[in-house]
Amino acid sequence: MKPLYDLGVLPVRYRTGKGFKPHISLTFKTEKNRTFAVDTTNLRNSTDAYLITHAHSDHHGKSAMLCENSVCSEETARALEILYGKKFAGSTFRIGDAIDISGVHVKTYPTHHTIGSTAFFWENEVGTRILVTGDVKDAKDLPKCDLLVTEANYGDYDDPACHFQDDIGAFREAVKEHDDIALGAYSFGKAQRAVHLLRESGYSGKIGMDPTSLSLTEGLMENAGQLCGLDDDCGIRIAALAKLSGIKATKKYLLTCRRDHKVPTISISDHMDVNGLIGMVEQCAPQAVIVYHPSGHRPVKLAAYINKMGVYARALEQINNCIEM
Repeated sequence: MKPLYDLGVLPVRYRTGKGFKPHISLTFKTEKNRTFAVDTTNLRNSTDAYLITHAHSDHHGKSAMLCENSVCSEETARALEILYGKKFAGSTFRIGDAIDISGVHVKTYPTHHTIGSTAFFWENEVGTRILVTGDVKDAKDLPKCDLLVTEANYGDYDDPACHFQDDIGAFREAVKEHDDIALGAYSFGKAQRAVHLLRESGYSGKIGMDPTSLSLTEGLMENAGQLCGLDDDCGIRIAALAKLSGIKATKKYLLTCRRDHKVPTISISDHMDVNGLIGMVEQCAPQAVIVYHPSGHRPVKLAAYINKMGVYARALEQINNCIEM
């Protein structure tokens, strides 16, 4: 871990008798020592800030949103409130703002993963530029950095499933008749993107949605057009995967890059594939990388590939600095 020490950053994992807390905390020094927790649960300790990159449940905003020192975009806070019916207790910002977090000057950047998804960027006392991304769909706006803390949802270069591209043409072809079509999509992220693509394709009619997808879309999207419930009269419906089987429709499609479903799929993802992840590392040009999400083998695989590129990299499970709680 010496390269990280030389950069003035100590990555820390917290552990209880039940196992490790998600995901990672970064201790660094500006005028004094600070600790920023990244996409983790409420640690109930002296953590200076909880950075919430976006509102997907596996990034643990449900717990962190109740902390006064939690920080996220306005849209992420709104999504968390819709999803969990609780008031966001922390501070918010507009994506692209430079903000003060516990005395640290932090810049924010869009990652284009979900509405409100944000990367955080700051420097420590030795000038190390630290970039925490969360999940990323498009890295075009991200700055160069010295330490990159990022994801590996599709990080296994040797797995064909980690190589893909969005097939917008297939999406437009599938929905061009606008008649009795059901689309399976995650309620937060994919469902809103489907609405955007439909409107972009020229569809101006009603779009039926399951209750959660509908609440999130109405609460987060501008220019979403006419929306309604699944039981209303409409030609196109968007439903969470679990509800798709109960919908009677002439045509059904899943919006996913996975190929292990019986329902026909259209390749639409909220993530970059492995080539995009590697391209992000090349673009940001860090001296070191920490891959902190998700669980499983893909972070280790991506870290190994980045090491072969000549950049020091470690996956979360390779971080040995632990604090017992």
